Amino acid sequence: MSASKTPSAQPLPAPRRPPHFLSWVALSAAALLLAACGAKEGGAPPAGAAKAAPPPPEVGVVTVAEQKVALQTELPGRVEAVRVAQVRARVTGVVQKRLFREGSEVKAGQALFEIDAAPYRALLDSAQASVARAQANLTQAAAQAERFKPLVEANAISKQDYLNAVAAQKQAEADVANGKASVQTARINLGYARVTAPISGRIGRALVTEGALVSSAEATQLALIQQTSTVYVNFTQSSSDVLRLRKAIAAGQLKSSADGAIPVRVVLEDGSELPRSGKLLFSDLTVDTTSGQITLRAEVPNLEGILLPGQYVRVRLSQAELPAGILLPQQAVTRTNQGATVLVVGADGKPAPRPVKIGSAQGTNWLVLEGVKPGEQVIVEGFQKMMVPGAPVKPMPWSKSASSAAPAGSAPAASASSPAASASAPAGAPASAPAAASAASAQ
Repeated sequence: MSASKTPSAQPLPAPRRPPHFLSWVALSAAALLLAACGAKEGGAPPAGAAKAAPPPPEVGVVTVAEQKVALQTELPGRVEAVRVAQVRARVTGVVQKRLFREGSEVKAGQALFEIDAAPYRALLDSAQASVARAQANLTQAAAQAERFKPLVEANAISKQDYLNAVAAQKQAEADVANGKASVQTARINLGYARVTAPISGRIGRALVTEGALVSSAEATQLALIQQTSTVYVNFTQSSSDVLRLRKAIAAGQLKSSADGAIPVRVVLEDGSELPRSGKLLFSDLTVDTTSGQITLRAEVPNLEGILLPGQYVRVRLSQAELPAGILLPQQAVTRTNQGATVLVVGADGKPAPRPVKIGSAQGTNWLVLEGVKPGEQVIVEGFQKMMVPGAPVKPMPWSKSASSAAPAGSAPAASASSPAASASAPAGAPASAPAAASAASAQ
C-alpha cells in the first residue's frame, strides 16, 4: 500500500477588488481633504479683520412742537326738529278725503284733509238768514224812530213812546251785529272742515283714515309736521366738567372762545361726520338734579335730511383752546396698565422708552400733558425694523399722508430674509425666523 502524498501548503491568492473601488477611495480622500481645507478657511478670522455691521434701520419720527390746540369734547345728544306742529281736528265730523302724500314736504296753508262740511254749510246759511231778518227789523225800527222824532217835538206823542222807538232801533242794530258774528263763526267752522298745514315741513303718516269720525272736543290728532331743514341737537355735559373748564379758563390755563360762535360737529351712528358744522346756541343755567348734567343746544343745518328727529348722535365741540399744547399720533403711544410710554430717539441715535401723561383724544392724536419736550424726536413708524433693543436707528420725518398712501401689508425696506440683509449679517449671528424657514424649505 503506497503512502498517500499530502499536498504542500501554498499561499491563498489575494481577493480581487472591483475596479471602481479605487476611484471611490480617491474621491473620499479628496472630499476629506477639501473638508479639512474648508474647516481651516472657515475658522476664526485673523486678528484685526473688521466685521461688516448692518446699517441702522430707518424709522419714522415726529419732532415734538408746541402748538395751539382746540380742546375737543365729544358728548352724546339727540336730534330735535326746529318746529313741530300737530295737525288736529277743530270741528267734529267724518273725514272724507286725505289730500297729501305721506312723508312728503308740505307748504303752510296746503290742504291736508277734508271733513264733511254739509252741517257747517247749513249753519252758515242759517246764520246768514238770521242776519237778513235782523236787518229787516232794524229797517223797521229805524223808520219808526225817525217818524216819532218830529211828533215828540210837537208834543203829539209822549216822550216815552219816542224813547221806546229809539230803543227798538238800537236793539235791532245789536241783533244785526250778533247775526253777522254768527255768520263769521259759521264761516270759520266751515273753513275748518278743510284742514290745512299750519307750517311748512315734512309730514309723517296720516293718523286717521277716510271715514273716521274726528272730534273738536277731543282735538283728534290727524298728522304731524316737522321742520328738519335745520335741526336742534340737544346734548348734556357733566356739571363737574363745566366747573373744571371754567376754573381752567379763569386761571389762564385755557383760552375761552370769546366770540361765542363755537362750531359743533355731529358724528353719526356709523362713525361718519356730518359735512356741515353747526353752532352752539346756549347752555342751560339749571343742573338736572337726578343726573347732575347741564343741557346744551346746537343748531345744525340739515339740507340733505340726514338727521332725523329723535336720532342718537355724538357731538364734537371745542369749548376752550390750549395756547401751548403737544399732540402726538395715537400710534406712537403705547398704553398699558402701568401707564403710557413713547420711544424717544436720543442724541446718540438710540431709542429709549419714555413714560408720558396723556390727556383727551384730539381726532387721531393724543394730547400729551407731561413726559416729552419740544425738539425731541418720537418714533411713530418702523417699530418692526428695530430687531435689537437699544441699537441705533436712522430717524426719518414721518407724515400722515405718506403713511396712509403706503400699500397695506407692504414689506419693510430690508427684511431679514432678503439677500442684502443676509450678506450684511455678521458671521456666526443666529438666523432669523424667516431666514431659518427659507433654509428648511430649500433642504
